[in-house]
Amino acid sequence: MDSTPDAITPQKSESSNSNVEVNSKIMNQQDDFQYQNAEVASPNTGRGAYMSICISCCMVAFGGFIFGWDTGTISGFVAQTDFLRRFGQKHKDGSHYLSKVRTGLIVSIFNIGCAIGGLVLSKLGDTKGRKMALIIVVVIYIIGIIIQIASINKWYQYFIGRIISGLGVGGISVLSPMLISEVSPKHLRGTLVSCYQLMITLGIFLGYCTNFGTKNYSNSVQWRVPLGLCFAWALFMIGGMTFVPESPRYLIEAGLMEEARASLAKANKCAPDHPFIQQELDTIEASVDEAKAAGTASWGELFKPFMFKRTSMGVMIQSLQQLTGDNYFFYYGTIVFKAVGLEDSFETSIVFGVVNLFSTCCSLYTVDKFGRRNCLLWGAIGMVCCYVVYASVGVTRLWANGEDNPSKGAGNCMICFACFYIFCFATTWAPIAYVIISETFPLRIKSKAMSLATAANWLWGFLIGFFTPFITGAINFSYGYVFMGCMVFAYFYVFFFVSETKGLTLEEVETMYAEGVLPWKSSAWVPPSRRGADYDADALMTDDKPFYKRVFGRN
Repeated sequence: MDSTPDAITPQKSESSNSNVEVNSKIMNQQDDFQYQNAEVASPNTGRGAYMSICISCCMVAFGGFIFGWDTGTISGFVAQTDFLRRFGQKHKDGSHYLSKVRTGLIVSIFNIGCAIGGLVLSKLGDTKGRKMALIIVVVIYIIGIIIQIASINKWYQYFIGRIISGLGVGGISVLSPMLISEVSPKHLRGTLVSCYQLMITLGIFLGYCTNFGTKNYSNSVQWRVPLGLCFAWALFMIGGMTFVPESPRYLIEAGLMEEARASLAKANKCAPDHPFIQQELDTIEASVDEAKAAGTASWGELFKPFMFKRTSMGVMIQSLQQLTGDNYFFYYGTIVFKAVGLEDSFETSIVFGVVNLFSTCCSLYTVDKFGRRNCLLWGAIGMVCCYVVYASVGVTRLWANGEDNPSKGAGNCMICFACFYIFCFATTWAPIAYVIISETFPLRIKSKAMSLATAANWLWGFLIGFFTPFITGAINFSYGYVFMGCMVFAYFYVFFFVSETKGLTLEEVETMYAEGVLPWKSSAWVPPSRRGADYDADALMTDDKPFYKRVFGRN
């Protein structure tokens, strides 16, 4: 099987030959620079050398906390008495409830706002800079929160507020991983981008805890206090942006060379005139010059043959992250616990939050230790195993004696394997989906490609959030088999289409794609500046092995 080299070509086909020549010259200059300066390494080797940039990236990643807080709190809101009384409907006996349609809309419309925000507002990162763009989208999020808190008894006002706050979170979901990937050192990039997912899980956990703390109130404190705390999180993030360095790639693209040098020096904790900083600056500048020579990117360029492979891969990875079924547990965790007969569903849902938080902390080690591909592949296998047990026990044992008399042993087994599932998800697919898209695309189309990929994530989040009440009402725990099938597909998709980017700079990732390296051989790829005389680049571009040997053999 051959692999077609994936290079960036100009927007207008009639000028492609001249622009390709310009690109070739620039890439040759970049390669020459790498060869000449391969001996210049970062002077920082101690564990604490990158502490300041790690703290800065955590402040950027705090945008994930805002999203996680919404996920953790909304799962409790839909079961709280005051929320039901204000925004729900009435049974004939006078009790209040939320219909499946209204529940699905209130929970999942947030994702539609996020999808639109990711596509539209991410452009601010190219025009205003990554930092300023993040501040703007957080302000939009605050506006949406104000509308929600001001809701009295009109569910559609709360609905509109969730759409607007979703716009802000959608912009954050693109800009936060983007900025982190562009300011972090290459050997820490996977870990630091994963901090975005860590913040999501921390937000989910604390959201669960807040719902548990307010559930005993009988008035709007139940849901207005958690919403009010959103202001504190948003203001904290805006304040944190003042300490974060701007993306050196954006600064070079804007012609601010000295500011870019200072940003690189801050990120790598070096003197601005250190040879390592000059090497990094020249490498990024060559990449930016290459992008400028190719012209302004259009949306249509994402779907041209030379880029479609990466565009579709980003969209598919983000889609499959949702199709793991994580939001089935996180959005409706309270309801799932009730279904297995546990008395205090608010309290027991915190178990999910604890497992999720602990597992995501583990991912900070696994993502750069074992690589992106290995984590995704083993994560898919682990989740398939968990779903087989979870769904089978739910279908055959939980209600063996009727829904009014659930089996306690079966319920405990399901909760146990749900926790195992969360461990597999949180250590692999949860953070790595964001890592993959943050380091896959070239600078000139990065914001467009990342926004499209995250829009797919939000769209699937909406579909799962909206239709889950209907699907579980029809097939109950057989729903787990659907997600199991998605994970089987995900394993094969990752194997054949996702390349390993562990330990590479963003410019080296671009070179790897340009050379047409086969994904299942990409872990053996070596950048031009580190190749020996016996390195065979052509061997990584072809594979004559049968299908089954590629998948199950050792590469």
